[in-house]
Amino acid sequence: MRKRQAKKRPLLPDPKFNDQLVTRFVNMMMWDGKKSVAFKIFYDAIAIVEEKKQDEEKSGLEIWKDALSNVMPHVEVRSRRVGGATFQIPMQIRPDRKVSTAMKWLISFSRKRNEKSMAAKLAAEILAAAKEEGAAVKKRVDTHKMAEANKAFSHFRF
Repeated sequence: MRKRQAKKRPLLPDPKFNDQLVTRFVNMMMWDGKKSVAFKIFYDAIAIVEEKKQDEEKSGLEIWKDALSNVMPHVEVRSRRVGGATFQIPMQIRPDRKVSTAMKWLISFSRKRNEKSMAAKLAAEILAAAKEEGAAVKKRVDTHKMAEANKAFSHFRF
């Protein structure tokens, strides 16, 4: 390899919850560099989750973390050419990729929902994911099914 791996930049924890994971999520959600707007959307969504939650022990942030871990995939399929044929090979996912994939799915499926504001969409998707339902969780289940179906090709791993 000519180029060495890029250095991981340290993220500043967010102002309200003092959590780096929140900042990472907000950075992914942000459009056109409008971080304050993205933070407002996230905090509003967490406030909506606080209102609508069923179990009283957990805070909105904990529900969001549960939702994130419910969306995280553990295996994925990667394409690999072997002798002219392309195989889908199931692979374990690195921990940081698990988190970023889960965030990406949560955000993209939130955007596709049809609530009024982005905060409402995000809150609805978080609540659904925390209960092991919703589009983002379905995506994880489908990814796992695909990996399971292609288990026969796992000996082609590289």
